[in-house]
Amino acid sequence: MSGNMTTHATGTYKLWKKLSGTAPGRGLFSVGFCLKAPYFRTVLPRVRAAEPGRAVVRIGDWWGVRNHIGTYHVIAALNGAEAAMGMLCESTVPTTHRWLPRGMRADYPTKSTGGLTVTATADFPDFSTITPETGGQLVTLDISLIDDAGNEPVHAEIDVWVSAKKR
Repeated sequence: MSGNMTTHATGTYKLWKKLSGTAPGRGLFSVGFCLKAPYFRTVLPRVRAAEPGRAVVRIGDWWGVRNHIGTYHVIAALNGAEAAMGMLCESTVPTTHRWLPRGMRADYPTKSTGGLTVTATADFPDFSTITPETGGQLVTLDISLIDDAGNEPVHAEIDVWVSAKKR
């Protein structure tokens, strides 16, 4: 990754760095995160970690994320995956660039009855190579969703289009 993350960090990432040192600060940040992207409130994500290249979000287990057979609903899990994706991109992509989700692939090999810890990781390109003249670049994020029993009931990949902002 290139670029000075201090001077080119998004407001979201700067706020995370300011508030993440304490449990109440992380809680306050997570509430604000849901206000910025209101649909995330359906799974009540709690941001646990965020840094360039990695973000961790916790989505709890409650009746609102259960399906008709009593297990974690896969769409709720994927909403948590999208929250982790957003936090990863806000922590990694500098303000000179923008990011947009382009697609998602998911596999859900087993049922889960517990809360999920969602970890998003990616190897981002050297942002200086992505210019208005070169267009953008597709980056695939790996999203691991681990339940309270240590199983991975859902695994996802989210494609994100990264492009330079016009000067």
